[in-house]
Amino acid sequence: MAQLPPGVRFIVLFTRDQWCRAFIFVLTFLLYASFHLSRKPISIVKGELHKHCAPPNEVELSSYKEYAIQIQPVKKLSNESQCGWEPFDKNNYKQLLGALDYSFLCAYAVGMYLSGIIGERLPIRYYLTVGMLASGLFTAMFGLGYFYNIHNLWFYMIAQIANGLVQTTGWPSVVTCIGNWFGKGRRGLIMGIWNSHTSVGNILGSLIAGYWVSTCWGLSFVVPGVIIACLGIVCFLFLIEQPKDFSCACKPSSDPAMQCLLPDRENCMVLLNHNMAVNGEGGTRMSAISFIGALRIPGVIEFSLCLLFAKLVSYTFLFWLPLYITNVEHLDAKRAGDLSTLFDVGGIFGGILAGMISDRLEKRASTCGMMLLLAAPALYMFSAISKMGLEATVVMLLISGALVNGPYALITTAVSADLGTHKSLKGNARALSTVTAIIDGTGSVGAALGPLLAGLISPSGWNNVFYMLMMADACALLSWAPSAGLIRVLLFLLRLIRKELQCKMDQTLFKEH
Repeated sequence: MAQLPPGVRFIVLFTRDQWCRAFIFVLTFLLYASFHLSRKPISIVKGELHKHCAPPNEVELSSYKEYAIQIQPVKKLSNESQCGWEPFDKNNYKQLLGALDYSFLCAYAVGMYLSGIIGERLPIRYYLTVGMLASGLFTAMFGLGYFYNIHNLWFYMIAQIANGLVQTTGWPSVVTCIGNWFGKGRRGLIMGIWNSHTSVGNILGSLIAGYWVSTCWGLSFVVPGVIIACLGIVCFLFLIEQPKDFSCACKPSSDPAMQCLLPDRENCMVLLNHNMAVNGEGGTRMSAISFIGALRIPGVIEFSLCLLFAKLVSYTFLFWLPLYITNVEHLDAKRAGDLSTLFDVGGIFGGILAGMISDRLEKRASTCGMMLLLAAPALYMFSAISKMGLEATVVMLLISGALVNGPYALITTAVSADLGTHKSLKGNARALSTVTAIIDGTGSVGAALGPLLAGLISPSGWNNVFYMLMMADACALLSWAPSAGLIRVLLFLLRLIRKELQCKMDQTLFKEH
């Protein structure tokens, strides 16, 4: 008998259930990567919405105006300016851009609390599909302002608010789905790898938006909008919510998470106990957990507060890093956007490393605390070293990305899944979506505050923005660390700030003399 080809041998090496788990892993990875892909363009386009002004007789028309003339030959509007795209061409542009970020993130934070509760009562496939199609519509709507020459601030804010609300359908849905298919064994590593979709989406969003930002920034929004809408159709056609929906059944395994990664010689398919929608005693469907009931789960409040401050730091980088690089390194919007992707590359390694360490130590909180403790001095070094040249900026982007996004990734994935399947729930897996929504919703409050504060503080100097980020990092540590450790962290940060302020005062006195 002839030997089977290597590809066929590889296929039959795994069971159907294992292939299903791998497929769900990849599918949910791509689905949520598209959410972040559609969020990233605004940070790339900021450098194009407001440019450094120059007298009209010294510069040629900018490329976006030339393009607008080609596709829409209308009379030049009186509100057009060579400082950028009105209304963002004024001196208060940082506050206006911060308002756009705040509109999206505030709507996202409010909607997230409702999304988990609604998501538990609706089929995930339908709920996620509608959210992705609507998100594609509102993402593209922002870009249409370019093609139709719209200069009304409220148009862009409404697009951001609507997009923020519909994007809340994504996270509780994909975490619930991935939690249904994977057990607790090595959950930190598996979800650390899976959570890299955040950074992958940010990188792809930066590259796609950067490709058109200098020539036709409207396409920087329209193309990501089309991509997430197309993946919404893929979600409707292929997403399987639970193993039981695919007729999976067999005896439990001692390490269910490994069933999806390693070959299983036995002819069985694993159905995880916590995925059962039927109560073993009464045979009736368990009711969804209430909001108050989810808050009573041990650890939910503490990790929610921790994520609030951790996400504040992460999203400040997400929305303001390209503009910071443009100002410090004096690069154009496209090159600054490309360089900012290194922060997300570091975030990929940070999320995987946090998952591996937490699995080995079996202590999620200690892993988060260790990385948060290292993140504060890393942020201080980044603010100082990034001004020394491009090479130093590259190194600190990778290090800061790993330390900032590591705890954020761990809390939003493995920790949320652990708490959503906590033993106090007695097997009620329907709490997973609500717990995930509470934790990420609280984190989104910080995500809304971070970019807003950055927009308000940055006119006084970028160093002050980094001081704000270091204080937020310390508060994240405060939310669960022992009081003695908290005091030491705060004293350390205060010493750093006092030293920096003293140096500035000395320099001022020296200049006066």
